[in-house]
Amino acid sequence: MASARGEFSSRFGFVMAAAGSAVGLGNIWGFPTQTASNGGAAFLLIYLVLAFCLAYPALMAELIIGRHAHSNAVVALRKIAPGERSRVVGSWTGVIGFITASFILSFYAIVAGWMLAHCLGALANMLGATDIASWLIEDSMTRNVLFMAFFMLLTVGIITGGVHDGIERWSSRLMPVLLITLVLLVIYVLTLDGAMDGLKVYLLPDFKAAISPQLIVKALGSAFFSLSLGVGTMLVYGSYISDKENLPVLGGIVTLVDISIAVLAGFLVLPAMYVALHNGVEIFTAGGALISEDTLIFTVLPALFDTMGAAGVVVSFAFFALMSIAALTSSISMLEVPVAYAIESHGLSRRSAVLAISAVITLVSIVILSNFEVLFGMVVGVTTRYSQPLLGFMYCLFAGWLWQRNSILEELRKGAPEVEDTLFWKIWPSYIRYVCPAVILVIFLQALFG
Repeated sequence: MASARGEFSSRFGFVMAAAGSAVGLGNIWGFPTQTASNGGAAFLLIYLVLAFCLAYPALMAELIIGRHAHSNAVVALRKIAPGERSRVVGSWTGVIGFITASFILSFYAIVAGWMLAHCLGALANMLGATDIASWLIEDSMTRNVLFMAFFMLLTVGIITGGVHDGIERWSSRLMPVLLITLVLLVIYVLTLDGAMDGLKVYLLPDFKAAISPQLIVKALGSAFFSLSLGVGTMLVYGSYISDKENLPVLGGIVTLVDISIAVLAGFLVLPAMYVALHNGVEIFTAGGALISEDTLIFTVLPALFDTMGAAGVVVSFAFFALMSIAALTSSISMLEVPVAYAIESHGLSRRSAVLAISAVITLVSIVILSNFEVLFGMVVGVTTRYSQPLLGFMYCLFAGWLWQRNSILEELRKGAPEVEDTLFWKIWPSYIRYVCPAVILVIFLQALFG
């Protein structure tokens, strides 16, 4: 069954695909400023501990369930459910998961379209086409719809190729390019005046700020969401893993790569912001906090690039190319979640499933753009702050309470015969049963009431 539906041909291919799914726009623009605003290196240390102690176990739950079933989330959760009621709950969890993934992609494609437009705008400036460049970087409904649709076409082109020829092939190409581009940008920015001030903000610890309960909850949320957990992307990717692979090792590598890129992004974004400050660009809000998210990406950094002369155009192109690649490697995993369900549960061909589902998501994106002030923030909030943690809670519930422990051990033994004697097996079952659900509920309640 696994070979008929596709399978990752190598460990490298899976790690690049899974890391690409996890490494998204939030890792590069959100994590660095959040670290700087919440205790610097102290927050960073807490984040690293929580990522390996809590996010990694939740990631392993999705990977194990996915490989065991070699199927989409709906079928997988039904397969491990012990009774009829739990099978119904599993089905609905899977359905809500692929609906959530689709809505996340609907707003993600909008932001990614902005990234592509700015990337091509920088290229147009390099070629002297200033009128075209101005149109590309100025906000307009026409530009937003065109580049959102263009980004969706790129995603469709990759997903249509399937697991090996699409997801694995392009992830194996795009992720090394992303990493090389990120490293080169870090090296260049660190040579500029003002960069060391940003580096100090990023790396010097403020333990008093970092040990507050609210900030620890923020670190929990960052660690959990940075690995693309909760909507079934890792479960579906896990379903394409060979039975011969050692799952705890694979999950550890993916976690390490994702966290490393997020941390590395801090060495780019924070120094770049303080280089901008040195060059006369405002980087603080009226309340004294560092500017973050869309204002940072589309206002502060472009203003910085403008102060850098000819070099700024090249850096701008490289930066927005980096952001576009990060968006694309994440979007292909989001689209694969509903596509896998349509193929396996409804018998559609891959091409038909991809075209139909992407068309619906594109229409949803157009509706959001047409009612941006009302819908964009609402869709982001409902999917990432509420739906995603509750879905993550359900995956932990199935892996920790409903699925028989002996069956989990048997699945792990396929690629790791000695797993029962490892530290992972001595700790993970209790973590996924007690600790992870409790932590996810705390994150959810913080989002709901905090």
